[in-house]
Order: sequence, then structure tokens, then C-alpha cells
Amino acid sequence: MANRNNVNDVAAYNNGIDTAALVNSCKHFVLDMDGTFYLGNHIFPFSLDFLKTLQNTGRDFIFFTNNSSKSSEAYIKKLADMNCHITKNQIMTSGDVTIAYINATHSGKRVYLLGTDALIKSFLEAGIQLVQDEPDVVVVGFDTGLTYEKICKASDFVRNGAVYLATHLDINCPVENGFITDVGAFCAMISLSAGGKKVKALGKPNPETVDMAMQQNGWKKREEVAFVGDRLYTDVAAGVNNGARGLLVLTGEASMEDVRTSNIKPDAVFKDLAEIGSCLQ
Repeated sequence: MANRNNVNDVAAYNNGIDTAALVNSCKHFVLDMDGTFYLGNHIFPFSLDFLKTLQNTGRDFIFFTNNSSKSSEAYIKKLADMNCHITKNQIMTSGDVTIAYINATHSGKRVYLLGTDALIKSFLEAGIQLVQDEPDVVVVGFDTGLTYEKICKASDFVRNGAVYLATHLDINCPVENGFITDVGAFCAMISLSAGGKKVKALGKPNPETVDMAMQQNGWKKREEVAFVGDRLYTDVAAGVNNGARGLLVLTGEASMEDVRTSNIKPDAVFKDLAEIGSCLQ
């Protein structure tokens, strides 16, 4: 993680970038959570001060996590336990975006969902019909109780023509002692089994996520929105691929070696949220 990054490498990448001007041009911040604001169950020591800096400089923020294993309410409680108190309109998950997408484009369809009890509850509360057989749509979420039987059923349904969706395509989820397997890896297995069928994902970095964040918060200018996180292919890409800003922090998954080899290039790289905040003080 951070120890894989040399401060000189960060400085070299940011050479020629006016990072202060870049950060100050951003009025709205979409913050990743695990690996960015906290790691596992431990908040980073600078995170609350960063939020105060945003508020003190007239900026707003929301949290957005691709982790669809928990409900928004669960994340609100988790943050509150870390002394970070937010309201329902300050949190979005890839599960929320997926639910909105299904209700907009596949309303009334039968859905087979790989997901936790919390995600299942959210789908049912949104009026989505969940089934175990003959679905019109297969949705792969961050199912921490995933079984071989579920993988086989999902693969069969996709192979037989069901619409194939994923809440997000993160390959690994950062935890305190490393990483655990995430939805992108689940989908790789299903896609291979189903003859190479491609999945449509709804979380970061896909445009549906950016559109929903803009609409729900009344934001008008994409260039004033910063997606901040520790992953290039989700957090940063959500910004740089959709007309917003993508700011990378080195407290989670991505390293400077990843930056060098990736075709997704952040607008700037920062050691952590504190360094972004220092640009605003």
C-alpha cells in the first residue's frame, strides 16, 4: 500500500500539475470509503479533519462505495461509530445505482440476485421481484456468502440469455491485512463459464454512477466534481472517463507502479486525503 510508493515518484508524476489550483477548482467531492477514508474498521487519523476542511471552504461531499454487501444505513452507522455523522443523502452505493437502473430499464422483470441479506432487502424494498428460477435478469453483487451452487445457477441463466448485470467490477476489496475477492472476480468466473458473455456494471467508473450523483445532488458542472479514491480503474476512472476529476490517494489498493503501467491516468496523485486538504487551506 503506501509503503510501495516513493514520495519522489509522486512528485515526479505531479510535476507540471498545479495541484492546488486543481483541487481548488473542485466544488463537490465524491469520496470512496474503504482504503480512502478508513481501512476495515479503523478510520484514518486525517479523515475527519479533511471533511472539516471541505465544509470550512464551502464545499460539499458525498460518500460513494462500490461495496454492495451493506446497505446505506449500515454505512451510516459504521461511519457514526467512527465519529463521522452523515445523513442519508450523503451516501450512495453501487447497489443503489443498480436498483435505480433496474427500475428504470427492466421494471417488473424477474431478477436472480447474488448478494447479501442486506442487498436482498434493499432490492425487495425497491419493489424488485427476486426469483430463484427462470429470471429475466441476473445481478451479481458482493455476495460474501457466495456458493458454488449460486455460481452455477448464475452461469446457466446468463448462458441461456438472461440480462447480465453487476453492481460493480472491483476485483479485490481492501481489508486491514490485505485484500479479499470481489465482484469483478466473481463475474470473470461466470463470464468464462457462460461462453464469454460480457457483464454490464453499474458502479464506479460507469456513467450511470456519475449521472446519479449529479442528479441527486443538483450538481451542474462535471469539471467541478472530484472523484477521490484508492483505485485507478474505479474511483479515478469514474472522474477522468466522465468529464469530472479523478484524484488518486495512496492509502489503499493502487501504487505508483500501478499508475505507471495503467492507461488510466489520475488528474493528480496524493499521499492521502490530508494532502488534498492541505491544498485547500
